[in-house]
Amino acid sequence: MSKSATTQAAASLGVPLRWMGPGAVTVLALAYGIFWYFARPDGEPVLRHVGQLFGGESVLLYSIALVLVSTLPHVEPVFGGIDHAAIWHRRAAVAATVLLLPHIELASNPEATSVGKTLAVVAISGLAALVVWAVLPRWRTMLPAPVRRVVLAALQTKMAGLVVRLLGGYERWRGFHRLTGLFVVCGFLHGLLDASAFEAAPALRWSYVAIGGTGLAFYAYRELLSRRFLPHHDYQVSGVRPVAPDLVEVALRPLGRPLAFKPGQFAMIYLETADGWQRHPFSISGPAREGGISITVKALGDHTTRLPDVVQPGMPAVVGGPYGRFDRHRGTGHQIWIAGGVGITPFLSWLRYLDSEPGGLEEDVHLFVTSAGPSPFAGEITAIAGRHPRLRVHLVDTERDGRLTVDAVMAAVATDPRKLSVFMGGPDAMLRQFRQAFRAAGVRRLNIHREYFQWR
Repeated sequence: MSKSATTQAAASLGVPLRWMGPGAVTVLALAYGIFWYFARPDGEPVLRHVGQLFGGESVLLYSIALVLVSTLPHVEPVFGGIDHAAIWHRRAAVAATVLLLPHIELASNPEATSVGKTLAVVAISGLAALVVWAVLPRWRTMLPAPVRRVVLAALQTKMAGLVVRLLGGYERWRGFHRLTGLFVVCGFLHGLLDASAFEAAPALRWSYVAIGGTGLAFYAYRELLSRRFLPHHDYQVSGVRPVAPDLVEVALRPLGRPLAFKPGQFAMIYLETADGWQRHPFSISGPAREGGISITVKALGDHTTRLPDVVQPGMPAVVGGPYGRFDRHRGTGHQIWIAGGVGITPFLSWLRYLDSEPGGLEEDVHLFVTSAGPSPFAGEITAIAGRHPRLRVHLVDTERDGRLTVDAVMAAVATDPRKLSVFMGGPDAMLRQFRQAFRAAGVRRLNIHREYFQWR
């Protein structure tokens, strides 16, 4: 189905396009579970069949997860952008791993093959390690305060430091994450070899083959073929400009056909550095002074920490994308923009393109920029606001003014919450707290938008 046909189908049903993907995932998982349960062969023990049902659902969810990271263009719009698709990828993978626990407990088959058992151990070990590694960056938000203090104390030990160094970094995560499909293959083959229900119920077998085969086909496409079909653009580093002690802007000049993108989108940037090729998603912060595009990089603890030292003008780069649907034009006539830390980058892109837009800024916008110390972009933002009277800028220095609150935002805006659209970028914990507070203040859920710049 084309993008326009998908959009028309969503409109005819009265469903926002970005909810079609999550809705389809939910319906498919429920329908497959119901089908599996009622297709139980005569004589098959109920508990064993339920255990195998959990295994089948796990394969289904892992297949969905593989589809969602395939980067196919038709997947993105029905989830509201590739960043949201990545979130649902993670949710599906975590749910699939959780379902393996009752599967192990209930689905014992006395006639299981030794090969099948070995494949099961490999699959469960690898998939569990992937999920644990994926949630590690968010452990602070998942644990109560007393437990966090204990974990933080444990992290000060030498052994913990060694583990963090071994597992830290986007590149190590990405390399291990690419093995996901191989672990799913092991689990899929284990099911084919050892599921006792398949012999008496061919419909179960072939439905299982269909869902598992679909996911693995998408995995093979992503690993072997996607580079031939996805757009990649050759660039060259034309400038590296420090803007703060932990912040640097990298200018990229196109060597051929430039990347066509909308302000607020992000791209997958491949940079050749003194340490070798590095790959990372970055928001595009607007046009570069030297021509081309610019990205704003903050030291995040992985290879980005050393980026100012290992990237020099003249080095090659490859830009893939663009991705994301963080678009102010989806908002109402009264908007709030909140930029926390490096989350300012999509707003910089919006601001830097305002002068080139016909009619300029047509919405009433309050921009809140919060930073620890003066914002390095304060002068530029203030100058742009001077040319666009409908843009009001609020610079919040948390060291001097304290943390920004939703109550302070709503007091400054003084507009009916039901008429407001909110766009946010910044640390995950901050944005989740703000989202809840804006909902409590009366802002409609569909009018609250945030940028996701963590794919894990």
